[in-house]
Amino acid sequence: MAELHILGQLCHASDFAELNLFCRWSIQFGSCWKVIEGHSEGQTCASTARVEQRSHFSTPIDLHLACRGIQGWPKVYIEVFAINAFGNYWPVGYGFGFLPTQPGFHKLSIATWKVSSGKFLDRIREKFHTGGFTVAKSDIVFSGIERYKLLTQSSGTVELELMLIFKNFAEHGVEMR
Repeated sequence: MAELHILGQLCHASDFAELNLFCRWSIQFGSCWKVIEGHSEGQTCASTARVEQRSHFSTPIDLHLACRGIQGWPKVYIEVFAINAFGNYWPVGYGFGFLPTQPGFHKLSIATWKVSSGKFLDRIREKFHTGGFTVAKSDIVFSGIERYKLLTQSSGTVELELMLIFKNFAEHGVEMR
């Protein structure tokens, strides 16, 4: 079987209007893939100190995958949440990005969006950091099947630094250039 090692970190979130943020992340992949070792999902701690419009997380990612084919190539799924002084949290960003298909060091920048509302009262509620809207199913974010039905607005970006190590892909007829 071919193997993929993903080592790195979820670095920071930038350009979000909200101050106190945390992220949930997961590596999504198809049925040809399986986890050998590590965690395919996780959560950062809350970042309350912002420097230059950035919330720093530095959360490690360490995952070892095996595959029988390249269908369902892994992608990084990100959910960004804001948290207030009462411990209430709500989503302020959804996004995803495919892992690069070349070995080595990569910096990924994942643009996020959030569900918006056309109603005035909903926008006031969101403006005063007391809640936002969530998607019912997370696969709407990366499949795009029903995403056109949502009213959305862009949020910020999430930065990741990843080292990808490929093993035995050439032996199974897959050339990575």
